[in-house]
Amino acid sequence: MNDDPRVHPRYEIDASADVTGSGSHRIQNISLGGICIQTSALEEVGAPVDVVLHLGENLPRLAIQGQVVWVNRETPADVGIRWTSLDDKRRAALSAYIDRVRSISA
Repeated sequence: MNDDPRVHPRYEIDASADVTGSGSHRIQNISLGGICIQTSALEEVGAPVDVVLHLGENLPRLAIQGQVVWVNRETPADVGIRWTSLDDKRRAALSAYIDRVRSISA
């Protein structure tokens, strides 16, 4: 039985993201529903954030708006962000990237 309430499966990746001008942070995992990044530049729960994904050298950067849904202030500090403005174009680009990650890790 799967007790994970997430609608979208998460995938660990080797990539980074800029979050609302706080610099580049390591992505721990990503999904069509949101992202978990490792950062000590912590936002408060509920804060809106602009995220720019750097998914690879040959891929365009992807800007998506989100909202902080949880913050872990203990080491390693990390933040969970839920996507709030994932339009069709961004959803398709993110979905294609996740499909590539899934096929590599399968």
